[in-house]
Parts: sequence; C-alpha cells; structure tokens
Amino acid sequence: MSDDAEETNDRPGERGTGGFGGSGGDPACWLDQVCDACGRIRERPGSAVCEHCGAGAGSAPAPTAATPPRAPGRPAVRRDRDEQGRARSARPRDGLGRPLPYGSPGVARQPEGVPRTPAESLAEAQRLLDAGMPFHAHEVLEDAWKAAPEPEREMWRGLAQLAVGLTHAARGNASGATALLDRGTAAITPYADAAPYGIDITGLADWAGELTGRLSERPREPVPAAKTAPRLRGTDGRADPGPATDATDS
Repeated sequence: MSDDAEETNDRPGERGTGGFGGSGGDPACWLDQVCDACGRIRERPGSAVCEHCGAGAGSAPAPTAATPPRAPGRPAVRRDRDEQGRARSARPRDGLGRPLPYGSPGVARQPEGVPRTPAESLAEAQRLLDAGMPFHAHEVLEDAWKAAPEPEREMWRGLAQLAVGLTHAARGNASGATALLDRGTAAITPYADAAPYGIDITGLADWAGELTGRLSERPREPVPAAKTAPRLRGTDGRADPGPATDATDS
C-alpha cells in the first residue's frame, strides 16, 4: 500500500487511485490510518486528532530545510507525485515503513506493479519478512492481491493484513497489530481446506493467535520483526523449516 493514502483520502486497495477497482469493503491494510507525526495507527478512523500524539489527521510534517514553511499568502506547495503523476510521498521510510523527515536516509520501497507468479510473490514476501521488513513484504503481497483472480483475492488480502499486523507489532502498536492480525486470520481461514501454492493457512492462523496473545500480555513491548516473522508456506500443514525460495510452481 503506498503512503500516498496516508496523506490523501485514497483507500489502500490500490496505490494512489482511491480504491481497488471499486470493489468496496474493508481496506487491505489500514495504512491510510497511520499518523504521519508519530507513525502509529489511529484507532478511531475519521477522528480529527491522533489519540496517540495529538496531531491533526492529515497534518503536514514539521518543516525541514528541504521543506521550508510557507509564507502567508503564498499558494500551498504541491503534493509529491510519482512519474505517472499520482500522489505519492517522496518522504523516506525506515525499515518498518514509518515516515522520516525529507532528506533523511531511508530504506528503499518495493517497486509497484512488478509481475510475479504466486510462488514468486510468496518467496519475495518471505525474504522480506525474514529480513525484518514486514512493511515491504506487505507491498509485495498487496501487488499479488491486486493481480489475483477473484476466488483468491481475499486470501492475498489476508496475507497482506498479517504482514501489516506484524509491522504494527514491531512498531509497538499492540491494538493496531491485533486488529490487523484478527482480520487477516479471518480472511485466510476459509482457504484452510484447500490452500493453494503451499500456503500454510493453519500455521499462519496459529502464528497470528500466538502473537496476539503475546501482545495482550506485553502491549507496550515491540516485537523483533525478523525473529517473529511467520512462515508463509509449509509442507503437509507443517511449518516450513527453511526459506520459501521455490518460485517454479504456480
């Protein structure tokens, strides 16, 4: 999900276009509710003020040397846009997707719209999860969701939600993480009896349940993203002990 949805009213179903094909329903990952000021999810969507830090919803980041304050009477600075002209913030991000001030060193975002087979999407998402970058893994899974046939779409959305749940858990936002983990689990569970592409639906649901239990016991303690990362694929319903690197099946 692109961060332009955090700075506009775009829904996170499709990056920078205000929705996913007009399909409606829940957003993929709620990243449009992340406060730019503190990097945490706003638990009351539509609220004018972030309950964590008090910043106004959609408020601009503090001026920096690269973004000087606007003088009275001058027109507003135009939003950052990508090469296609879509609203897309140029602010750098850290390894968990939190916005940094302009000019700061950041972690490169995942490119949008990369064509991948389902197995390639799972392998790349697993690589990023294992590297402690669940925010980046969710971007890969969201691309897979957008490209998936209708019968699989909820499954891929659920996988993206689980990745964002881990992102928020690593950020120390237990309530947002729990909400995303619960939604992701609900989305993938119907696929448990016939999981495609070797996805370990049962193992992922168990992992999400264990993580939410851990968060309820220690809600203020961020989890280590890499050590907590789940296995997306398994063998005969058992957790896969090694990296998901096979990109030859479909």
